[in-house]
Amino acid sequence: MSSTNKLLTLDIPMDLDAERQILGILIKYPAQVDRVIDRLRPAHFYDLAHRRIYEIILDLYNKQGRISYTQIYSRLRNDPITDSPAELLIALTESFVALSELEPSVAILLHKEGVRRLVKASETIKELALDPNQHDLEEIQARAQEIIFAATQKQNVYGEEAKSLLEVLNKCYLNLLQRREGLAGSYGLSVRYPSLDGMTTGFKKKDLIILAARPSMGKTALALNMAVNVAKRDIPVLIFSLEMDDEQVGDRIVLGELFSYKRDGEYAVTSYEYQTKLSDEQFRLTQQVFSELYHLSISIVDKRGLTIPEIKAKARKFKAEHPDLGLVVIDYLQLIKPPAESNRSWTLIVGEMVRELRDLAGELDVPIILLSQLNRGVESRENKRPMLSDLRDSGNIEEFADVVMFLYREDYYYPELAKESGTEGLVEIIFAKQRKGPTGTVQLRFMKEYTRFIEEYPS
Repeated sequence: MSSTNKLLTLDIPMDLDAERQILGILIKYPAQVDRVIDRLRPAHFYDLAHRRIYEIILDLYNKQGRISYTQIYSRLRNDPITDSPAELLIALTESFVALSELEPSVAILLHKEGVRRLVKASETIKELALDPNQHDLEEIQARAQEIIFAATQKQNVYGEEAKSLLEVLNKCYLNLLQRREGLAGSYGLSVRYPSLDGMTTGFKKKDLIILAARPSMGKTALALNMAVNVAKRDIPVLIFSLEMDDEQVGDRIVLGELFSYKRDGEYAVTSYEYQTKLSDEQFRLTQQVFSELYHLSISIVDKRGLTIPEIKAKARKFKAEHPDLGLVVIDYLQLIKPPAESNRSWTLIVGEMVRELRDLAGELDVPIILLSQLNRGVESRENKRPMLSDLRDSGNIEEFADVVMFLYREDYYYPELAKESGTEGLVEIIFAKQRKGPTGTVQLRFMKEYTRFIEEYPS
């Protein structure tokens, strides 16, 4: 073995004494399995024989609810991992010191395995960066970020295994009790529009929410309004703006807040005045709005032509820096740069991008609001209210989305009719699909000058 390989072997993060102590305690005190089963995976044990014994312990426990020295010995006798099961088990039980050593030893294994994941990730990134077939630096960086993110996340021991109906129903029942008591956290993410929250009971973690409309319906405005409402509760929000730059987004947010201020029944600052010249009093008021917004935890990525891997990399990085991230907004789907040199149809490409964003919502454990344009088929119908079939390149968008919301303004298509019927400024929010809730329509009022949606209460 070369000196380099010897060095690498010696440097592998592991603690065999801690592994032996944990197994010795579990074998002599089987009831202690309950204390570690939700934290330790076989991969936490570096020694292959130790790993195999822990696998046997988990298997016996999951099947019978108990373990014993005799059962472990019987399984090891027929296992190729060792020729001397008795010697192996005796060495483990003799290494046992005291029950108080269990928690410190578990902490050591969690640390060592986490470091091993980081070392492996760094080696993978090095190979990726030095691969002569890799020429796209941004792609390499995005893939590297993905690898690091995966290596630094807490590992869910049983996250990928099948769950019994009893486990699932226990969680469902606890949620039911929380909702009955009105406890915080029993619903999804509130966007502080009662009519929307009433339809959704809040946007759920891991969900992909499609907010789609024809141009000028107000989908960006609604998404920003919801983002601000969330951030006002000290919940971090990440916005990908693929169309507007950061200053345009910022101005829209300021205008939306200025709408709330009135003077003698009139708006204190109009959008025109904000974009031109303000009086001293208006400037003072606008400064106040800026001060109120400064503390909001909203971050904006305004780079155009982002690919899905780049979006995922930036979102993972933000999540690592802000573990309490509550919402991601992407404006909008059709501006995401498709993968290069793909021979698939555009419909399949878009469907794959939507699927990846839904996977990202699950990975980040947050709802993602993805804005989307509708195709022009809406314009050719007499009833121009959107339908699921109007989703542009809708092949898989509907299939992968957890919630699909459409916006419809009668005053956009039929201004005279809207004036007669009193629906000017009203926007229908059409819930065309909800995996976890009803479909239907609610109304908000859109103040276009201020790009601000407000709740429409019956007079």
